[in-house]
Amino acid sequence: MKQLTWRELNHVLASKTEEEVLKMLSDEQVGLRRVVVLERLHQRYNVLRVSRERVELLSEATK
Repeated sequence: MKQLTWRELNHVLASKTEEEVLKMLSDEQVGLRRVVVLERLHQRYNVLRVSRERVELLSEATK
């Protein structure tokens, strides 16, 4: 992954899926290891994961 500026990173994250963000997080962990970027990627990954889990939980509850 090319090194993105903070503004580019935030713009790109808005259109990424949970899996894509997780891949970006993994790449950053073995690559540049920028703390603020790791934190931002982790935050976005958690938002997407929690949203998916909530939908799954609610769909199970209505069965």
